[in-house]
Amino acid sequence: MSLTITLLGTGGAQQVPVFGCDCAACQRAHLHVQYRRLPCSGSVNFNGAVTLLDAGLHDLAERWPYGSFQQFLLTHYHMDHVQGLFPLRWGVGSQIAVYGPPDEQGCDDLFKHPGLLDFSHTLTPFVTFDLQGLQVTPLPLNHSKLTFGYLLASAHSSIAWLSDTAGLPSDTLQFLLKNPPQVVVIDCSHEPRDKPPRNHSDLNTVIALKAEMGSPRIILTHISHQFDVWMMENALPNGIEAGFDGMVIELEG
Repeated sequence: MSLTITLLGTGGAQQVPVFGCDCAACQRAHLHVQYRRLPCSGSVNFNGAVTLLDAGLHDLAERWPYGSFQQFLLTHYHMDHVQGLFPLRWGVGSQIAVYGPPDEQGCDDLFKHPGLLDFSHTLTPFVTFDLQGLQVTPLPLNHSKLTFGYLLASAHSSIAWLSDTAGLPSDTLQFLLKNPPQVVVIDCSHEPRDKPPRNHSDLNTVIALKAEMGSPRIILTHISHQFDVWMMENALPNGIEAGFDGMVIELEG
């Protein structure tokens, strides 16, 4: 048995290529599909169960037919992380559990008209819960809306999913220092900057976190077209790699 995480999208709300942009990264993405970046999202496969991490893919219902996954695990309720839920909720069948932070507002009318989505599974920071044998711990992040990352742990492996965030809150960092994951998938929207961004990390922020955490493998996600341009001309430090749509991370279960 393995713990498998697939990156379904590694871009931000703009995606790559960006509408109307002719930068080198957007031109490349127009020509070669492997360089395109959909909204940041993923899937987790463990013990025969599939969990969808966020729901920002606009064609989510087409990609994941009814019965192909067990539940959603949401980081937050910004549109680029939940837009796929809007048509899916009007489907037919049993309710689908949606786990996420206790955001009273949600997004638009999702809570008012949930359809077959069950939003009652609100989570508490640092309180671990079970998803078909996978141990999941919500971790507060630094973002403009209430946002959780997650430590996903099996008996032998663990991975931290940390998007969207600008650095890490001190309590989340301390938790990860005490419970170090083998792999960290983290928001890195921006190339190195002199001043840290407000809502999303830049590469300097991630480098500093790697040094403090000692994480052996860092995978970057929520990548902007400007950062893609930077990476076309610069190499990432050892132990840090750029995620890509369709990337599969497989760990021992």
